[in-house]
Amino acid sequence: MEKQILIVGAGQAACSLAGKYRQLDSDAVITIVGDEEYLPYQRPPLSKKFVTGEMSVESLFLRPNAWYERNNISLISGRRVVHIDRNSKQIQLDDRRILHYDMLALTTGTRPRVLPSEIGGDLKGVYLVRGIDDAKALATEMTVGRRALVIGGGYIGLEAAAAFRSQGLQVRVVEMADRILQRVSCAETSNYFRKLHHENGVQIYEGLGVERLIGDNGRVVAAEFSDGSTMEVDFVIVGVGVVANDELACEADLEVDQGILVNAFGQTNDKDIFAAGDCTRFKYLGHMIRLESVQNAVDQAESVAANMAGVETAYFPFPWFWSDQFDVKLQIAGLNQGYTDTVVRKGAKPRSMSVWYFSNGRLISVDAINDPRIFMIAKKMLSSNRLASIEQLRDHDFDPKSILVS
Repeated sequence: MEKQILIVGAGQAACSLAGKYRQLDSDAVITIVGDEEYLPYQRPPLSKKFVTGEMSVESLFLRPNAWYERNNISLISGRRVVHIDRNSKQIQLDDRRILHYDMLALTTGTRPRVLPSEIGGDLKGVYLVRGIDDAKALATEMTVGRRALVIGGGYIGLEAAAAFRSQGLQVRVVEMADRILQRVSCAETSNYFRKLHHENGVQIYEGLGVERLIGDNGRVVAAEFSDGSTMEVDFVIVGVGVVANDELACEADLEVDQGILVNAFGQTNDKDIFAAGDCTRFKYLGHMIRLESVQNAVDQAESVAANMAGVETAYFPFPWFWSDQFDVKLQIAGLNQGYTDTVVRKGAKPRSMSVWYFSNGRLISVDAINDPRIFMIAKKMLSSNRLASIEQLRDHDFDPKSILVS
């Protein structure tokens, strides 16, 4: 009897896991269950190129339907898993269907944090962009001159602000922390992007919280801030972080802690249940982390597929991320968590620069702004453990590439 491989969640990690598993096992029955009616698709463009009309729904799809048919991968779309029975190795769907598994993979991803209804988070015109339908609704707001309020000055909020401004909207970003990008970057990177947004007409207010959103006939019309000021708005987008979709795992008595806990092989505390992608939390360089990136979703999922197929493959990530805002591309290699020092270097081209993060003298991460050459060098340094020192990088005549060719 063929092995039953069941994947819950239908995003980037699910698609990558299914494809890799099929390469390793041509006979297994592979089924993906997703709660949306769409084929598995990429989410990063939703609040950027998709909402501005530059991408169609079809262009978001990771694979065409023919690919799933050709690889004999079944899709159950528009259905939610409501229960995992680990003893009988079955899951129950919201239509009461029961599916059996020999091995189960959870690729349930994350969801945006919501604003409480007490402060107006449930008003019409307040958007969280998790899926295609959310982005479709937001796209109806894209009219020149309309007033958009973006709550949250992280990458999600700033990318949305840039997309809105490029469509001729009036955009204000409010960030409760002392500076934008405070949780994910140093002050120099924050300063660069603050200046970029100001030059493009985005108003940014830092150290400012939202006290409440004001509605009229159930739709948001204004916002009141922590300093007592108010602003009339036409719509609001909330970008204040995400939470892992780990409730299903928790209900099944799998170990969770701000995500589904997995070992180096993507395995939960149940030997037949694995997890991959944004929903997972695992150990990296002595820290427990959750990596929210396309790169991690793909690489971890492929490692999990190998382990599920019996090819023992420990996963050690080499994190990298990117952010597109206006005509600037930020590329990040590594994780700057716990950094103690930074070195800023000018790039060879106008408006390019890089920030090198160190933890107690050891290079751990690099922000490369409009500098793809430095990004590639940094990735190779970190993955090969051939690292430049603070002293070398403070010498602006030093070429970081020389570390890799010496």
